[in-house]
Amino acid sequence: MDLADRVEAGEPPTHENCDGDHNSEFDPRITISSTSKMAGQTVAPFLAKHIPDQYAPLPKAQPATTSQKDPNTKYCYRHRPDSKCRRTADEPTMENLQRDLQALSQADQQGISHVWALFSAAPAKQRNLMLQGILTQCCFPQLSYLSNAVKDLIRIDFLAALPSEVSFKILCHLDTTSLCKAAQVSRRWRLLADDDVVWHRMCEQHIDRKCTSCGWGLPLLERRQLRDWKRQQQLRGAGRGLNEWSPKLTPVPDEKIGKDLVTLNRSSKRDADSFTSDGLVANSSEASKRQCTSTEDSYFTKQKFRPWKDVYKDRFKVGTNWKYGRCSMKIFRGHTNGIVCLQFGDTILATGSYDTTIKIWDIATEKCIRTLRGHTSGVRSLQFDDTKLISGSLDKTIKVWNWRTGECLSTFPGHSEGVIGVHFDGNILASGSIDRTVKIWNFIDKSTTSLRGHKDWVNDVKVDFQSRTVFSASDDCTVRLWDLDTMKTIRIFEGHVGQVQQVTLLPAEYEPEDAEAEDTDDGASSTSSFTDLDTPDEFSSSVFESWGKNRPLPPKYILTGALDSTIRLWDVISGRCLKTFFGHVEGVWALAGDTLRVVSGAEDRMVKVWDARTGKCEKTFSGHTGAVSCIGLSDSRMCTGSIDCEARMYSFKNESELGEQIEGEGFAASTPL
Repeated sequence: MDLADRVEAGEPPTHENCDGDHNSEFDPRITISSTSKMAGQTVAPFLAKHIPDQYAPLPKAQPATTSQKDPNTKYCYRHRPDSKCRRTADEPTMENLQRDLQALSQADQQGISHVWALFSAAPAKQRNLMLQGILTQCCFPQLSYLSNAVKDLIRIDFLAALPSEVSFKILCHLDTTSLCKAAQVSRRWRLLADDDVVWHRMCEQHIDRKCTSCGWGLPLLERRQLRDWKRQQQLRGAGRGLNEWSPKLTPVPDEKIGKDLVTLNRSSKRDADSFTSDGLVANSSEASKRQCTSTEDSYFTKQKFRPWKDVYKDRFKVGTNWKYGRCSMKIFRGHTNGIVCLQFGDTILATGSYDTTIKIWDIATEKCIRTLRGHTSGVRSLQFDDTKLISGSLDKTIKVWNWRTGECLSTFPGHSEGVIGVHFDGNILASGSIDRTVKIWNFIDKSTTSLRGHKDWVNDVKVDFQSRTVFSASDDCTVRLWDLDTMKTIRIFEGHVGQVQQVTLLPAEYEPEDAEAEDTDDGASSTSSFTDLDTPDEFSSSVFESWGKNRPLPPKYILTGALDSTIRLWDVISGRCLKTFFGHVEGVWALAGDTLRVVSGAEDRMVKVWDARTGKCEKTFSGHTGAVSCIGLSDSRMCTGSIDCEARMYSFKNESELGEQIEGEGFAASTPL
């Protein structure tokens, strides 16, 4: 007797595959009819009731009535009998199920099919009731089978179930390592995890700043690329794209579009002329025109931007090289006396020496391509841009050079003693001298003004053209902030117990760690005083309240280095010393910094790299045989000059020999499993 005959006769089923005794008794009141007659009376009405679109006959026209929602029709998001189920069985499971079903008799197949049809049509409440009844009749081996089978069935690919926008939002909260591991889960996950939306957020959170969550920061990338990409996304979200309505985007003639596209496709690298002196891409009018088109064909042409994951990967490798001190080094030799000032760009390095010369070096070949001669005493400071180089010398003069040709364009006498520091920004040049004065030179109206107040040599000056202020560091152990509108001192920073050699302005994006908690570190000895104004409360920022609303404030943070072997971080607005960096055993002569790190050189012949936010010393470089007197810094390079007549260039870029060492740092190939 088969299963259908036993059920129809009211006999309990036997558990032939059970191991051991099964004590549950079959309740004859719970039966399953498998005959065609019984099925027509029970199954068909059930299906017609719950799936009327497929099984119910067309009803007669009746007056419209207000329908109430049946509570039994509340389904889970993965099962809706009235629509296609989101979760479907995999193909191997269905093949095995079909094979086992065909091995049964025709009557058994019909009975089992009716049971499946009833369960498939049932609402959630009745489904649960059916399952409860079945579970009460299962023996232990069957329950064990259910336990093993359910483990895999209840796993949900939530990223596949959710909208892409929500998935991107979730992935944006992962760190770099977790995001790369997520890309290895499946092809769908890789498609989401590698999307530009996710990696743009990662770049925006870490590049040129320290992440507040993980404390990790990466070197600066091309700001213009970031700005253009964000603008394009905003326009795309508004349904407009890059077109004639986009501000600051100038249409280009058709013939020029084709030429520019050919040029862009042929050249994979930018030449040195397309970069500014600070290493950023020049925002030229020609370059901006290439970002938009005016024809219909070009409107639908997809812009070929470098994937943000690749940008992050390169910056991550550079940041890792900085962290672990992995770099290549080039040594520039040629001066006959100590090097005391330097600056470098993408392709050239300029050094000034006590031997009265300025040398221009080709960084790639390490060769001197030009020597500027004209000073009659040691060159103590220099600064250059694309068109000129300005130098200050102990011969009491300031000279302006065309560094490309070596021609001296003009000479500015004015100081009564040697010039130690020069710095220009916009049309303003400031110079500091042994004569204890700071001179302000205006390139437009040719005016000259002397700022007096320091009691000893002025070693360094920094101009902030936007706020019209100047910072000066002196051997009188103070740093002064000057107002260029009134030509008066508006603040004095006191705290160093040695001669202050350097003052460095930090970018506006820089934020220290726990700044308020640090000002008690040595607040008793590090204060600021006010002059030429009514003296406000201690550490008050009211000194700037008299400024007009349209006048920007000076840089919020500055760094100073002195011969007391310390580096100090100052809050310019409040006047507080926020942090003191200890580590050098002799006086600090050279200092540079950005949003991620601070580098310093000292009399102890050491170069130290500091975490800009925490003040922790991350790495120490040695090699010079004399005091380190000058230093330069960019996102991926550092250059030091010394009294030993050598300049050393440290490159943390992804050199070929460095790439193999860091291949496994968290960016392994994300191939789906």
